[in-house]
Amino acid sequence: MALDAETFDALIDTVRRFVAERLRPLEAAVEEADAIPQDIVEEMKALGLFGLSIAEEYGGLALTMAEECRVAIELGRTTPAFRSTFGTNVGIGSQGLVMAGTPEQKAEWLPRIASGEIVTSFALTEPDVGSDSGAVKTRAVKDGDSYRLSGTKRYITNADKADLFTVMARTGDDPGARGVSAFLVPRDLPGVSIGTPEKKMGQKGAKVADLNLDDVVVPAANRLGAEGEGFKIAMRVLDRGRLHIAAVCVGVAERLIADCVGYAGERRQFGKPLAEHQLIQAMLADSKTEALAARALVLETADKKDRGDDVVLESAAAKLFASEMVGRVADRAVQIYGGAGYIADYGIERLYRDVRLFRIYEGTSQIQQLIIAREMMKRGG
Repeated sequence: MALDAETFDALIDTVRRFVAERLRPLEAAVEEADAIPQDIVEEMKALGLFGLSIAEEYGGLALTMAEECRVAIELGRTTPAFRSTFGTNVGIGSQGLVMAGTPEQKAEWLPRIASGEIVTSFALTEPDVGSDSGAVKTRAVKDGDSYRLSGTKRYITNADKADLFTVMARTGDDPGARGVSAFLVPRDLPGVSIGTPEKKMGQKGAKVADLNLDDVVVPAANRLGAEGEGFKIAMRVLDRGRLHIAAVCVGVAERLIADCVGYAGERRQFGKPLAEHQLIQAMLADSKTEALAARALVLETADKKDRGDDVVLESAAAKLFASEMVGRVADRAVQIYGGAGYIADYGIERLYRDVRLFRIYEGTSQIQQLIIAREMMKRGG
């Protein structure tokens, strides 16, 4: 159920001020340290950001998808690493539990996820399994009332600090998607270890690392859904996550556009402000138009999802368009700033690197194209 308008407007205003007053001034420091300050994490907890998508009965804010997307747009106005701090709790790290968890599983974990007491991660990708996510090789062998999990998961967001992983592992003989099951795996189980965080192109402060499972004994009560339902759960989680990421892309684009407008109005070349040069105006206009189109697609799709419509196609389209769009906006921003856009002082080059990942994670642009085409054939257009 949606929040009343006054309450939601107050939430948006609070998030907007938090981004402007607390997060943006720390962007360069986060980039330098490759870490989010702990006092900022505590403020995020106090604001309820770890529980945006979790039901009120478990301590969350229970936002609708449309509300969540509007919050995500606001959070996109700063370096994406800040949102990533709690993003897995809101999205891929918690939603398998929200969608397929038993009442007992939800009662055990969701209140602590919503409060930020624990951090969650989603473990699907493997060293040689990426876009072909139905081909996971991590094994889960039934052993009485438990399963023994062995395998390695790669590029797992927040793995360095996660307390609970949603792990996709093969339980059946079927080599395809129907042989995959989902498990809740606490970090403190014997045999669980985390690799060294990777050095990345961008999004410093948001860590990804390997999750190693060495004959980890996981109670059967920690399985999400029935055996063989893991791939379906993963796809439902990713469908929802794609819409959230698309909203973040819109926010980053709007931030970049605002920065470009400010710079173009102040910087002078050939005796007049950049903003008076028509080729600069064309880049600004293209960026604004694309950002508006992405925002409209994201919010319309979110409304459809809240009505219960099938939005697999639309979510993929939103993620495809918005992630490609923000890449173009960031590229134009570097061009508008010129040499200043290429050096670190203005933050444009940082965002240029940051947004590149949006076209890869939670399904590459090419995977989104395949999903869109597949759904078009199902729908007949």
